[in-house]
Amino acid sequence: MNDRLSETFGALADPTRRAILARLASGEASVTELASPFAMSMPAISKHLKVLERAGLIARGREAQWRPCRLRAAPLQDVAKWVDHYRRFWEESFDRLDDYLQELKAQDSKNKAKEKKHVRTKRKD
Repeated sequence: MNDRLSETFGALADPTRRAILARLASGEASVTELASPFAMSMPAISKHLKVLERAGLIARGREAQWRPCRLRAAPLQDVAKWVDHYRRFWEESFDRLDDYLQELKAQDSKNKAKEKKHVRTKRKD
């Protein structure tokens, strides 16, 4: 059994599905409109749409002869929260790394200053 986050990541793993979501972010579209930029069959596009629908990322409607697809962004909030947790982890790690590099830089500056002083006193001898 897949959890919702796994379903969402699975759906987002494919570049065609991400492109479909990007298109739907600007408004509803029919399956034909969604398929037009891709060099693939309608059944292949339908399979992509089913994956997106199963993940809760799109909804399909029916208005007379038109069957619009709509973006449902709620599952993306779960992804954003999950990624945000790790973003904070990496930012904190990078902050610690930056602090460490600043310490090394300061130590290096001290060592260079000592070397210069040592070279000057040696020349005077």
